[in-house]
Amino acid sequence: MESKIAVVAIIVSDLTAVERINSLLHTFGEHIIGRLGLPYKQKKVNVISVVMDAPQEIINSLSGKLGMIDGVSSKVLTTK
Repeated sequence: MESKIAVVAIIVSDLTAVERINSLLHTFGEHIIGRLGLPYKQKKVNVISVVMDAPQEIINSLSGKLGMIDGVSSKVLTTK
């Protein structure tokens, strides 16, 4: 499978979801190059960006699983 570079943008509006998010990111850890998390206290959300090097199916799998968590939204930007 062809590997792609991707950025997964995650916005967390329900802080009780953080443990589930971290568990998922740990599961996909072998494909994660790095991550950056920023708490935005004024808006009561956390913003996380995750950079991956993985096949498209794996990137989509992570994003889809994140999207199934209440209070979490995610979008993906990939290389061509």
